[in-house]
Amino acid sequence: MGDPTHQHHDWEPGIADSGLFWTIPLGNGAIEADPDTGTARFRGQAVKVTDYHDFFNAVLGGGPAPLPARVNYDVRWVAAGTKQSVRDATFGFVGDYVPASATITFEAADDHGSVVYSSDPSGQTNVGQPAVGTERNGVFFH
Repeated sequence: MGDPTHQHHDWEPGIADSGLFWTIPLGNGAIEADPDTGTARFRGQAVKVTDYHDFFNAVLGGGPAPLPARVNYDVRWVAAGTKQSVRDATFGFVGDYVPASATITFEAADDHGSVVYSSDPSGQTNVGQPAVGTERNGVFFH
């Protein structure tokens, strides 16, 4: 875990009264995927979030006043291999996946319009193996 004393921004949608956290509904068209070719895209434009300053302030409060903010993101997966099939009877899932590489562009700004953070997708590396595909589990396993 990183050192929270160096965190200056925590952009996220907050915690719902139900206790559900960091989750918001997606708009139509936010996700495009083609499992056969191994390509996909997940994007959001001007998504309303709050800048809580840091994780502990977001969860516990008592820190700097949260600021309304917006984020833009664009995650892309591009095929980087051939389709693979997996069947795991022990855990009850089956799937077909195309290995891929993935990059993200991310920008966050408070509602005053000053960009606080912007990522650069060049030079990003993937940890683990991203993939695009389909799977079945539970009652749909067989």
